[in-house]
Amino acid sequence: MVEAWYMDESQEDQRAPHRLRPNRAVSLEQLRRLGVTYRKLDADNYETDPCLKEIRQAENYSWMDIITIHKDKLPNYEEKIKTFYEEHLHLDDEIRYILDGSGYFDVRDKDDKWIRISMEKGDMITLPAGIYHRFTLDENNYMKAMRLFVGEPVWTAYNRPADDFPARKQYMKFLAEEAQ
Repeated sequence: MVEAWYMDESQEDQRAPHRLRPNRAVSLEQLRRLGVTYRKLDADNYETDPCLKEIRQAENYSWMDIITIHKDKLPNYEEKIKTFYEEHLHLDDEIRYILDGSGYFDVRDKDDKWIRISMEKGDMITLPAGIYHRFTLDENNYMKAMRLFVGEPVWTAYNRPADDFPARKQYMKFLAEEAQ
């Protein structure tokens, strides 16, 4: 089961857990109210997994690739890690399925506080278009992930501030409706 918590304000190594003391856990329901969805799948059998096939059909995830994030596998590794950790949003949902390894997705809550979501093998997460977020590896320094898209992949990240995009405005409307 995925674990999430509110982060401390430390500027130390981004790969550290950065838990508040005492820890303030975040439930799957709290993540859902932010538009973040989570599933647990069988990563050992992702090539033939009927659950993954069903999700891809239901959500129209027609395109996918696999990325390995490790210093020996990813060109321009250090630059990419820095880029992934810059706070940004996308105009489309971001869907990641962890096939091996582990890392963190950080998302902003409705009060602009960071929530860290610990991801490991078998975890699938969908971050809604317009949510501010970032990604980093954890202290294991390795992750293999499937990236899924509706239609052709769009890799564009818009660093904060990016509040004038329709996707951000739609996301803020969603948050306001969830709060009612």
